[in-house]
Amino acid sequence: MAGFVLQPIPYLAFDGNCSEALDFYASLFDGKIVGKMTFGEMPGDFPVPEDAKNCVVNESLELPGGAIIYGGDTPPGRAFTPMAGLMPALNFPTVDQAQKAFDGQAAGGQVTMPFAPTCWAEKFGMVSDKFGIHWGVNGNMGMRT
Repeated sequence: MAGFVLQPIPYLAFDGNCSEALDFYASLFDGKIVGKMTFGEMPGDFPVPEDAKNCVVNESLELPGGAIIYGGDTPPGRAFTPMAGLMPALNFPTVDQAQKAFDGQAAGGQVTMPFAPTCWAEKFGMVSDKFGIHWGVNGNMGMRT
């Protein structure tokens, strides 16, 4: 397919706090929310319990440079299962930008690998944020690739 570029988009799962999380990420990553729909706003005859109408079925966060992160709350009637086996990686052009993101994610979260020099980036670290999402944060990869 000429001209086609496959770009995976992380879709993060939340337990009723998707909007809070994506607003946090927008602030932390200098992004902006570009779309949001709640279960109560869905068209058609999808039965939605009253207590789930304000939960997010899909929200889109646009990051600088055009990358997108999707998020949504667990659908009504399903048990929330925390994400496992996936670590979105964030590649910042400078160590200062990466440090800001890493520190923001670490506040209320848990550092699983300190932000430090590596062989692939000037600095890298891993952190599970206060929403339970595990991130890899790279600062200045261009110097090491």
